[in-house]
Amino acid sequence: MMAAVLPPSVACAERLDDLDPVTPYPQEEAAVARSAPGRRNAFHTVRLCARQAMAELGIPAAPILPGRKGEPLWPDGAVGSITHCAGYRAAVVASTTVLAGVGIDAEPHEPLRQGVLEYLALPAERERLARLALTHPSTHWDRLLFSAKEAVYKLWFPLTGKWLDFDEADVTLRPDGRFTAHLLVPGPQVAGRRVQVFSGQWLVVGGLTLTAVTLRSTGSQPPRRSVLP
Repeated sequence: MMAAVLPPSVACAERLDDLDPVTPYPQEEAAVARSAPGRRNAFHTVRLCARQAMAELGIPAAPILPGRKGEPLWPDGAVGSITHCAGYRAAVVASTTVLAGVGIDAEPHEPLRQGVLEYLALPAERERLARLALTHPSTHWDRLLFSAKEAVYKLWFPLTGKWLDFDEADVTLRPDGRFTAHLLVPGPQVAGRRVQVFSGQWLVVGGLTLTAVTLRSTGSQPPRRSVLP
């Protein structure tokens, strides 16, 4: 499912549950030793997905430890992103010769709790969502906006090492499955240029909202085969 919103150069693996047996690295187990069982199981399953995606690109298996803000730390030469929500886990990986960064997010396709949209959305974003709700009422645009901003942050943070508030990116969602995020703060420097706009894609499928943002690097894009459950 997630592969549908990603370029073909990105390896993707996903699961709908935590039933597959996982033998975690000791370092990974230590990172979540005090977590609740549900959190620990999702942590390990999504890292199983990450190693399957890495294998598709010929990257040796390795621990995927959380960084200082919980972000996954990828092996040299790789960029990636992970996400998990109720009933879904996914990891994507790409070579740094192809992508400078990638961010993905999955959310249940249901409305946000009351008051959350006012917290995360700029006035212009709320106006656009209201218009979309009139023309495409079957989509929960508020949840989609939240997911898109989460994906943008997951691309942003490894490139900058900085927090990105909800009001520091103006996201425009399109009914055709695309979206853009205009950064309202100085963007990251990539290959000698400052990037102020991220482009992404979204999909609603199987009761899930899926979003992905990628940023090209230099080099060609090799083919890949997706890894599915």
